[in-house]
Amino acid sequence: MPVIFFDIGATLADARTEPDGSLVLRPLPRVMAVLDDLHELRRGIISNPGPSEDDVRRVAAALHAAFPGRFTDEALVHWGVKDSRGIFDRAVASTGGAAPDACVFVGEDAQERAFAREAGMRTAAHPVFALAATQNRPVLRARVELPAGRDLSELATVMNGTEAVVVQTVSERLVLALVTTAGTQALEQAGFTVEPRGPVDATEAFPGSEEPLADAPRPGR
Repeated sequence: MPVIFFDIGATLADARTEPDGSLVLRPLPRVMAVLDDLHELRRGIISNPGPSEDDVRRVAAALHAAFPGRFTDEALVHWGVKDSRGIFDRAVASTGGAAPDACVFVGEDAQERAFAREAGMRTAAHPVFALAATQNRPVLRARVELPAGRDLSELATVMNGTEAVVVQTVSERLVLALVTTAGTQALEQAGFTVEPRGPVDATEAFPGSEEPLADAPRPGR
């Protein structure tokens, strides 16, 4: 059975530090629905909370408060920097026998995904594509054009119901997106024009960097 590991900051949630020093995680759009859809699969965390044990406790408490019952296997929760394949190798070893390519790392940072692939894991740039990664279905960058008479809210409604995520809104008639074949078909059936480009990890579609969650979150990440 596949095991899916998630980064936290800018992948599952945005972080906010309260005046009392506690951390609050605000789940990003669509994340809760994705986690609930994956309830039959084992799920873990690979994330950098900061350098101290207090940082680990603070982020762990925030994780369980924001996602109650979603990450209950402590053996699959890994805290640390993701600047080499090491933490990803440890994550695979913690599964109790799952093959590396049965494990998926979901994270917005392209370099971190590259380290995960060095460890033999499959990767996804966004939680929406976690299931596609377990099934080895490709995710492509794409241009999505809106026909005359259609607006961005209509496009968002269709995207929210399929395997598609907006990366950048270029204009009222053009967005850059990530899509699977299923997502492409849903968009085209709804009347939008989809021009697939290369695979996601041929470029850094979701810019990011290795930063502790304790740092102030950057807008839009």
